[in-house]
Amino acid sequence: MQIGLISDVHGNRVALEAVLADLPAVDALVCAGDVVGYNPWPGDCVDALCEREVPTVMGNHDRAVVTETGFQFNDMAAAGVDHALAVLDEDQREWLASLPDERTLFDGRLKIVHGHPDDPDRYTYPEEFSSGMLTDEDVLVMGHTHVQHAERFADGIVVNPGSVGQPRDGDPRAAYAICDLDAMTVETHRVEYDIERVQDGVAETGLPTRIGSRLARGE
Repeated sequence: MQIGLISDVHGNRVALEAVLADLPAVDALVCAGDVVGYNPWPGDCVDALCEREVPTVMGNHDRAVVTETGFQFNDMAAAGVDHALAVLDEDQREWLASLPDERTLFDGRLKIVHGHPDDPDRYTYPEEFSSGMLTDEDVLVMGHTHVQHAERFADGIVVNPGSVGQPRDGDPRAAYAICDLDAMTVETHRVEYDIERVQDGVAETGLPTRIGSRLARGE
């Protein structure tokens, strides 16, 4: 079974469209959260995942739009949350509010969280990946750091597919991954997209300029 893995779309419709166009035929697609935030098109990104019935977990930006959160946001992140609050309609907010903190799918073989199995808001970088993070699942999918990495242990695989809409690993291309649950392998992928188009959208929307400028540096 081939599973497409995405995370941290962050309202970047242009990058999401590029990923969906580049994605080979898979049996399912899942998302590790933060569909909204930062970029200009949160509603379009919610609609794209909702229409495809993509199993998704709640990220910290998603949570900030629909409920109280103790997560501390910088000015750029706060502006993205405010923008999403302003433009999302009731159905889009209800979909975000319905997202759980974790999902276990495919007969328990794959678990999706946003930050860490013990804390959805915890940043878990590649050097912190360990077999101790796995429980009964074969594959643990996380997001939140926007850093693409996959590591196989004796008990299974821990993978962050990277960020679709705002990579932070020095590679500006949109990130995703494909997991083969039969072969127990993960392939990471990157795809170029029109960053200038997003920067224009940031400017037109009145969002902080650095939201767009950092995209070109993958940071």
